[in-house]
Amino acid sequence: MAIFNQSKNTSFNPQEINILNAGTRITGDLLSEGDLRVDGSLTGNIEVKAKLVLGTSAHVEGNIKAVNCDVSGSVNGNISVGELLTIKASAKIKGDISCSKLVIEAGAEFNGKSTMSTGIASSMGDYKNGKFGKPIETKAPVTIGTIAEKATV
Repeated sequence: MAIFNQSKNTSFNPQEINILNAGTRITGDLLSEGDLRVDGSLTGNIEVKAKLVLGTSAHVEGNIKAVNCDVSGSVNGNISVGELLTIKASAKIKGDISCSKLVIEAGAEFNGKSTMSTGIASSMGDYKNGKFGKPIETKAPVTIGTIAEKATV
């Protein structure tokens, strides 16, 4: 019995998930047409034309591009997401992020700049060319003084 299937089935099935398991180390860039889950270590860039999930044991040294992304592990590099970026409580990110929608859970570590866009990549052509919409400022208003001081004024 052969270890690998001898058939030459080269059709792409978007329902199948690619998995890089814990304990696996890869050096080099990774490109996936479908969903990808990483629980191992990767030194290089990742480009996913669907959803990328970085598990709690994942460690990435490089830049990430994806349509959607959930980060639970550590990333040392920039992250660019066309739609939703979710940074879980266990995540540690050192680098800049850009996305359309952002969720950061309490406890997550994020050191870098955040850029939000008003539009979603409408096609993979827009995604590939980095056209995610017009950037907007994401600064919160600054209030001087405490609530108690304002109550006595």
